[in-house]
Amino acid sequence: MSFDPYIHFQGNCRAAMTAYQALFGGRLELMPYSAAPEWPEGTPEAMKSSDLVMHGTLALPDGRMLMASDFPPGMGGDPQQAVSISHTAPSVDRAKAVFASLLEGGAVIMEFQPIFWSDGFGMVKDRFGTHWMISSPWRG
Repeated sequence: MSFDPYIHFQGNCRAAMTAYQALFGGRLELMPYSAAPEWPEGTPEAMKSSDLVMHGTLALPDGRMLMASDFPPGMGGDPQQAVSISHTAPSVDRAKAVFASLLEGGAVIMEFQPIFWSDGFGMVKDRFGTHWMISSPWRG
C-alpha cells in the first residue's frame, strides 16, 4: 500500500506544479476547471470558465505521484496547513540541492544538517506555501 499526497493551492497550482516538475522530473498533467466535460445545474459560470487547476498530477519515474488543485473559484481555504511532504533524495548532495531549490523565495523551518537518523535532513516552506521535509538516505 502507498499514499500519494494531494495538495491544494489558492490560484498558483500551475506555477507550483511546473516548478516541482522542473525539480523532480516526471510527467505533468494539468486540467483546468474549464475543461470539465459537464457541470451540475447551478454551477457558477466563474467556475465553469476558470483556467485554475481542477486536477493536476505529477507522475514520477518511480511510480509515485504528487497531485494538486486550486481551490474552486471563489472558495476560500488554507493551502498545505499542518501537512509536510517528505522526500528522501538518493544522496546528501542531491538532498542539499533539492532543499536549496525549494528554499528560493521560501523560508527555513529547520536548517539542512546531519541528524541522528540521516547524514542530512532539513525542513522548508517553499514560495507556494508547501512544507517539505528533505532527507538524504537513512543511516542504517
